[in-house]
Amino acid sequence: MANSAAYLDAMGITRWVRRGAPDPLRAGADQATAGDEDRAGELARLADQVAACTQCGLCENRKRTVFGVGDPYAEWMIVGEGPGEQEDLQGEPFVGPAGRLLNNMLRAVGLSREQVYIANIVKCRPPNNREPRPEEVAACFPYLRRQIELVQPRLILAVGRVAAQNLLGVDSTLGRMRGRVYQVADTGTPVVVTYHPAYLLRSPQQKRKAWEDLCFARRVVSEEAA
Repeated sequence: MANSAAYLDAMGITRWVRRGAPDPLRAGADQATAGDEDRAGELARLADQVAACTQCGLCENRKRTVFGVGDPYAEWMIVGEGPGEQEDLQGEPFVGPAGRLLNNMLRAVGLSREQVYIANIVKCRPPNNREPRPEEVAACFPYLRRQIELVQPRLILAVGRVAAQNLLGVDSTLGRMRGRVYQVADTGTPVVVTYHPAYLLRSPQQKRKAWEDLCFARRVVSEEAA
């Protein structure tokens, strides 16, 4: 595994000292199995449903739906708010500068983008990157819930206040949600909350707190695996 300190440097965090031994995380089977193929197939069929979805007004101006990407057997699922301009153009979540920072955050805890599963609360871009409205979340949430059911992650990392509030059905501030383990109501999947990478780009002084959240999330996954 590459030196995590290098990735912390990429996040803009200096003077990080690792305590204890590395804790590599298994992120899925090395070889495809019949179960993998079935899961991937179900996700592909669900993506086709999302691509044809017209259940809310967000479908009217989208260029592409942004379903989700990653390992269908991932231990970590990353859930964000919704697509931005570049995601809408490319059809993939977390691209551009925020996506690069997310990649570095994952590498800092020994994961690559390909080893996690990344999705959003809504699958179409809200106009002008506004927050998704309650009716839009309600229309789209069954797709995310099905993704969670299929991937069966050990942990969901909710990035940003909007993602965390809508995933958990709460109205708490992000500051109050940090450092706690929540659960998705329907699946019981553990959820840890941290800052959105786009926010960290605007507020780099919060990156150390985000690193603390990642360390906390890693401990939660380790305890789940024990």
